[in-house]
Amino acid sequence: MSATGEVAAGRPGKGRRVILWRHGQTSWNVERRFQGSTDVPLTEAGISQARRAARLLAGLKPDAIIASDLQRAAHTAAELAMLTGLEVMHDEALRETYAGVWQGLTHEEILARYGEEYAAWKRGEPVRRGGGELETEVADRAAPVVLRHAEKLPEDGTLVVVSHGGTIRTTIGRLLGLEPRHWESLGGLTNCCWSVLGEGARGWRLLEHNAGTLPEPVLGDDD
Repeated sequence: MSATGEVAAGRPGKGRRVILWRHGQTSWNVERRFQGSTDVPLTEAGISQARRAARLLAGLKPDAIIASDLQRAAHTAAELAMLTGLEVMHDEALRETYAGVWQGLTHEEILARYGEEYAAWKRGEPVRRGGGELETEVADRAAPVVLRHAEKLPEDGTLVVVSHGGTIRTTIGRLLGLEPRHWESLGGLTNCCWSVLGEGARGWRLLEHNAGTLPEPVLGDDD
């Protein structure tokens, strides 16, 4: 059985695992409104997504859970905590990218007002979207938190990181050693889906991406 199959079946192979889990749906996701660091709650559908996904992730027997302190991520993490009995460690370094004046705007409004800036970002250029953070700055704050908690895991241990689409993508890119201009090659995560990184001889490897996909499109800041 492949490494991916072992993880999916709840039988982790040798080495530590990091599961990066995106929060459930919010009303701003549905409206395609850029959230960034705005503290938007889950919808009822988002709560249901979190509960469904938590049942699947609990089967992987995680050893620790860390989460963004924004309520959409914190509430998602709480669903898994209730099933596992684990305490959630919240860290603001796991928040979504701060995007200044883009926050609260719909996708169409961003294209209309900041089309050149958006296009440059999609080309992989370093852009302070809305005057906010660079993607590399997001990775600078989030990736060390993930690594610090991963280092505390037992051999073959599993860490669940509950965060946001953009932050997860930049963190994966940093941990895999990809150049920032290639981070866009990692597709966005659907609400309440996750990616799995495994510890290998040469460092971290991407074992699964957008796992647990629901029959819904990717909606959010990073699509």
